[in-house]
Amino acid sequence: MDDGEQHRRYLFAVAYRLLGSAADAEDAVQEALLRWHTAAPAGVQHPRAWLTTVTSRICLDLLGSARARRETYPGTWLPEPLLGYDDSDLGEATVLRESVRTAVLLVLESLSPAERVAFVLHDVFGMDFDRLATVVGRTPAACRQLASRARRRVRAEAPARAPVSAEEHRRVTAAFLKATADGDLADLVSLLDPRVVLRSDGGGEVLAARVPVHGPERVLTLLSGLGRRYAGVRARPVPLAGGAGLTLELGATLIGVIGIEVAGGRVTELNLVVNPAKLRRST
Repeated sequence: MDDGEQHRRYLFAVAYRLLGSAADAEDAVQEALLRWHTAAPAGVQHPRAWLTTVTSRICLDLLGSARARRETYPGTWLPEPLLGYDDSDLGEATVLRESVRTAVLLVLESLSPAERVAFVLHDVFGMDFDRLATVVGRTPAACRQLASRARRRVRAEAPARAPVSAEEHRRVTAAFLKATADGDLADLVSLLDPRVVLRSDGGGEVLAARVPVHGPERVLTLLSGLGRRYAGVRARPVPLAGGAGLTLELGATLIGVIGIEVAGGRVTELNLVVNPAKLRRST
């Protein structure tokens, strides 16, 4: 009998997009695999399909309580960063990469649990509406409407970005890191898109801006303050799920991760996670 372990990466990819938390996604996958070993019907012909359905139902149950917790979250909530993570071999690479962009995950946070599940399972992983209906407990027609509403929200609030090569992303990230380290304000301003946004998530444990900061001047002011506060911190370029960014390290301790989005040769988004609870998996 299939032991289920060969599907763990795929199930994690689904669960992370549904929950935005690596820790919660791992718990959901582990629970699904436990059910596979203890309760799977004999003769299941498609183990991955069975496990995906079970994992998704577990995530659907978790989404209600997670959404309630995030409504009282101190400051800006950001998804847990995944360092060095690449699941492009699990499906259509562009779709998978786009679906873990911070901007997309933030839109998914604003959807109802059923809408989020419908969008992720259908639009990202290609589940048909008949199967989706068994996950969310709606008719196939209702599931089609759920996915359609979610898709409109994502397209309106996190429109698809123009393709950026890995080389271009590395170049802009390296230039941003150098300008920041040198304190070269002119170079920093030239690297920031006029509509740049900086979000920071301290989880109430670490000082962070409680609302997103927009525009080059305000972002530059905040970056300057961070530079003074974290003197001695070493920044290192790293690949992240959905793109690339920087780790912030103080000695041997990881104290933050910055996700950097690039378009047109400029930085369009900076997503700074300094909440220690969201960095444990990365250490």
